[in-house]
Amino acid sequence: MSDPLTQIVELLQPSASFSKLVVAGGPWTVRRSEGGGPFYCAVLDGSLRLSTDGREPITLERGDFALVPASCDSVTSSLEPPPPGVQTQHVETSPGVFRLGDPDAPPSVRMLVGHCVCGSDDANLLVSLLPQLVHVRGHRRLITLVELVNEETRGDRPGRETILARLLDVLLIEAIRSTAGPVAPPGLLRGLADPRLAVALRQIHERPTQAWTVAELAREAGLSRSTFFERFRREVGVAPIEYLLGWRMAQAKDLLRREGASVAQVAARVGYSSASTFSVAFGRHVGTPPILYAREQRTGSR
Repeated sequence: MSDPLTQIVELLQPSASFSKLVVAGGPWTVRRSEGGGPFYCAVLDGSLRLSTDGREPITLERGDFALVPASCDSVTSSLEPPPPGVQTQHVETSPGVFRLGDPDAPPSVRMLVGHCVCGSDDANLLVSLLPQLVHVRGHRRLITLVELVNEETRGDRPGRETILARLLDVLLIEAIRSTAGPVAPPGLLRGLADPRLAVALRQIHERPTQAWTVAELAREAGLSRSTFFERFRREVGVAPIEYLLGWRMAQAKDLLRREGASVAQVAARVGYSSASTFSVAFGRHVGTPPILYAREQRTGSR
């Protein structure tokens, strides 16, 4: 059966971009505003503090990986931050390598930081899968990936940028997977942690063109209609048919944007019996008719 997370990741085309190596020493602090976009931090050596939206800071240590998927205010700093109002020095010492704080102080932390981007304009789907802050510690696979990124960053071998980009992609996806489970926030990953709901979710992703009803999905999950509906809404965060609609529209946007398919072709491929019915549903969900959406996407990609 289809793996919903794989499908969504492939559709969203997430990547870790604008990566840079940051070395910091002495007291330092960096503030990122809400407009700064999602970002990640992989600690190679040392430790630092990270807080988001004014919450209590957490300590990141060597081998830790942190991802802030939604755009929000955040602060990274040394364990003992500078007094309020003191500006932190920020100098690019070589291409892609930055020094923070006192240049004469011994380094207290080395980290890879950067922004995350999605090739799809459905980035809100990715954000909905994750908590406000993803903090992963002691995850063997992630630690191995961080070590590989560290080695590649230090080296100057042919193909370095390509290898580094691919490693960061895998690092990002592995971090997403690490949030799966019953303690995850309501969303796809929490739904997939429920064996009964996982069956229904995989059916939706494998056969999105089928005219699913709540009763049919409940049968697939082996639950009564009412139990399934309430459990799905509690664990996934939306009603079953609303989730189905969102997945169909995400696929439709991808088809219109990347393949240039006609409205009728897209309608058939995402489960609508006619182009007009699909156009109405698409317009309500996206806020613009599919023909106009496709035209805007083609114009914007030139």
